Amino acid sequence: MHSRTVFFVSDGTGITAETFGNAILAQFEMKPRHVRLPFIDTVDKAHQAVRQINHTGEVEGKKPVVFTTLVNMDVLKVIQDGCKGMLLDMFGTFVHPLEQELGIKSHHRVGRFSDVSRSKEYTDRIEAINFSLAHDDGQSNRDLAGADVILVGVSRSGKTPTSLYLAMQCGLKAANYPLIPEDFERRQLPPALVPFRNKIFGLTISPDRLAEIRAERRPNSKYASIENCRTEVAEAEAMMRRAGIRWLSTTTKSIEEIATTILQEVRPERLVY
Repeated sequence: MHSRTVFFVSDGTGITAETFGNAILAQFEMKPRHVRLPFIDTVDKAHQAVRQINHTGEVEGKKPVVFTTLVNMDVLKVIQDGCKGMLLDMFGTFVHPLEQELGIKSHHRVGRFSDVSRSKEYTDRIEAINFSLAHDDGQSNRDLAGADVILVGVSRSGKTPTSLYLAMQCGLKAANYPLIPEDFERRQLPPALVPFRNKIFGLTISPDRLAEIRAERRPNSKYASIENCRTEVAEAEAMMRRAGIRWLSTTTKSIEEIATTILQEVRPERLVY
C-alpha cells in the first residue's frame, strides 16, 4: 500500500516536475502513489486539479504532496490559494531567486518542448533516436562513422535500453552490437566495428544475473543456462581486454548510472539536453 499520494502539476508535460520530485522523494523510505496532472494551462483546469488534490487528502486522511512547475501566474494562484496539500513550487523556489541574482527575467516558457518546430536540439534528438533504432542489436553497419558511441556486450547485458536512453536524453547517436559465439571463435571484435574502436564501450554483467534475465525470455534453454552465461561473459570480457576498449559491469547499475559513466569515458563532442 502507498503511504501518501504525490501530485505533479504542470502546464506542460509534467516530466520536469516528476523528474525533480522523484529525485527528492528518493531520499525517503516510502512508496507514494504518483499522479501526474499535465497541461493544467487554464484557470478552469487548475480548479479541477485543486478539487482532485483536496478530495484525495480527505479520503486518505493525509495531506498530499504537490510538486508544481506552473508558469502561468493566474493558474498558479488558483493552486496556491485552493490546494490543501503540501505545495512545492519549484519554479518559484529556483527561478525567481535566479532572476534577482542574474538581473535577467526568465522566459516563463511552458515546458522544455515548447516551439519544437524551431529547435535544432529537438531535431537532433529525433535523428539520434532513429539512428539508435536502426543500429540496434547489430541490425545495420551503415553510417557507423556517424555514431557518437557504439556499445558492445553479450546478449541481454543492457545495450539496447542504454542506447535508447543516450539517444532520448542526450541526443547521442548510439549503435549497439551483440558479441556472439562466432566473435569468440575469431577472438576479435566484429570486423565492422574495428575502424571505430575509439567510439566503442563495452558492457558486461555477472553470469548469475545474466542467466536470470535470459531465463525470463527463454527458460530451460542453453542460451539461459548458467554454464553458457559464464562462458559468454568470460569470453566477452577477455575480448574487451585484448581490444583495449573501456567497459563496465551493468549488474547493479541503473541505466542512468551506466549512461553517465559512458559519457564520462567517451566524452562525445555534442550533447543535447
